[in-house]
Amino acid sequence: MRQQRWWDSNRGRSNNRKMDKSAGKLTFRTIFCFVVMMVFVLWCLLYLVQYSMLSFNGSELTAPQIAINLPKKTIETLAKVESPPPPPPRAFVKALKTADNKSDPCGGRYVYVHDLPARFNEEMLRECRRLSLWTNMCKFTANAGLGPPLENTEGVFSNTGWYATNQFSMDVIFRERMKQYECLTNDSSLAAAVYVPFYAGLDISRHLWGYNISVRDSASLALMDWLVSRPEWNVMRGHDHFLVGGRITWDFRRLTDQETDWGNKLLFLSAMKNMTMLVVEASPWNKNDMAIPYPTYFHPARDSEIVDWQKRMRSMDRPSLFSFAGAPRPDIPTSIRGQIMDQCRNSKVGMLLECDLGESKCHSPSAIMKMFQGSVFCLQPQGDSYTRRSLFDSMLAGCIPVLFHPGSAYAQYFWHLPKNYTTYSVFIAENDIRKNNVSIEEILLQIPPKQVKRMREEVIKLIPNLVYADPRSKLHAFKDAFDVTVQSMVDKVTKLRKDLLVGGFIEDYEEDKGSEQHTRKWEGLRREGERTWDEFFSKPKDEGSGQSQAR
Repeated sequence: MRQQRWWDSNRGRSNNRKMDKSAGKLTFRTIFCFVVMMVFVLWCLLYLVQYSMLSFNGSELTAPQIAINLPKKTIETLAKVESPPPPPPRAFVKALKTADNKSDPCGGRYVYVHDLPARFNEEMLRECRRLSLWTNMCKFTANAGLGPPLENTEGVFSNTGWYATNQFSMDVIFRERMKQYECLTNDSSLAAAVYVPFYAGLDISRHLWGYNISVRDSASLALMDWLVSRPEWNVMRGHDHFLVGGRITWDFRRLTDQETDWGNKLLFLSAMKNMTMLVVEASPWNKNDMAIPYPTYFHPARDSEIVDWQKRMRSMDRPSLFSFAGAPRPDIPTSIRGQIMDQCRNSKVGMLLECDLGESKCHSPSAIMKMFQGSVFCLQPQGDSYTRRSLFDSMLAGCIPVLFHPGSAYAQYFWHLPKNYTTYSVFIAENDIRKNNVSIEEILLQIPPKQVKRMREEVIKLIPNLVYADPRSKLHAFKDAFDVTVQSMVDKVTKLRKDLLVGGFIEDYEEDKGSEQHTRKWEGLRREGERTWDEFFSKPKDEGSGQSQAR
């Protein structure tokens, strides 16, 4: 009689004993399989716990990957299961906790400065004659980047604190101010932000004309290679890093690799997209740059110098209703400068300082500031690019700026100017001048005198935030443009870190070219009920502007 197998069907009572044996075998095998499965599950749990502990102690958090052949539908289902947020990276938790130490005045404000090789900064200053094809920058990089002192022969300036500062000298000024920053640290684990002292603006200025793209990009590429190899970079993949380029953003946004295209591609490099670059004019569409004020001629060394200057600007006699200092732009068809200059010429209450080619009083700081000090309103249209240094020179003189495009200020200097632009400026849309030929004089005369007085006072109150103090001294009662910038940068990084601690994640700053509304900077900064700026930014600026003459 052949042996009964356990998978055979029951063949009657005579086989009960054999079936009992088979049932015993079935029970044993079932238990054995169950035990093996439980051991496997426990092993997986132990593995995950161990991995989580290791991840907690590291600076990067990545999910464990276990190679298991599963059906596609199963994998998709598992992917939808919400996993708990990863434990916080320890690398910057220590820095955040410094803010809890109330006895430490620098808690939450420490800045770590990279010690870059000299070719990224100091060597450029030693070769200052090569920094510009048109200007000997050696005198302008002197005095910690402030340039030569201005003589007060006409009584336009204060007796101290005034320098012939070049509009593109921000790289040097900012670094020298950072050397005096009260909360520097050599311990990067305490840092609220990391400063990269690369002279990006000086680097590109020496290569804008007569150099191929390999030369123009060489320093930027070398800097990125150096940075990403540093341990400080790995903490947040550069999102806590910032640098300064004292030029407009378009000088660092070369769109193609054609030799005839303008500038370098620093701001398009992959690593650079995570960092923040401080420029005097930013892109309204990109996230990896931020605008800070142009340097003016005034660099106070003491609080009293600011107070005295503000008092003087409040008491100035201003016989001119409005004024304009600049040159026409006949090569730019959409420019309204020609019409603005015509209105100045034809007005009995307007003043014009023409800055055409050749000798011009526009090259005289004394002539410019004297006109601004005698004007109630100062006209600030676009030039070669959206912004002008003249905006800050005029506000320094207590003159209320009149703007014709939001890119000249409102979509730029979020950290330094009030969100409510009507408190310190007048806005007249370019099309009203270009197409309708509206009278600037009539519009300004309609503003009540009390409102004009309030606006001028707001402008004068803003002066400390718009000037860069002398790097060789220290202010106590005021925050200058540098102080505002650094604190805003620290706040930006701190917010990102806190978001990470509550389950957020770092999103690299890849631009969404298909969604302009997603990337534009001014979105959400309007007051409720205000007009949008969409009509003024129909498409991104697609060409470099050359050496922008910000006057």
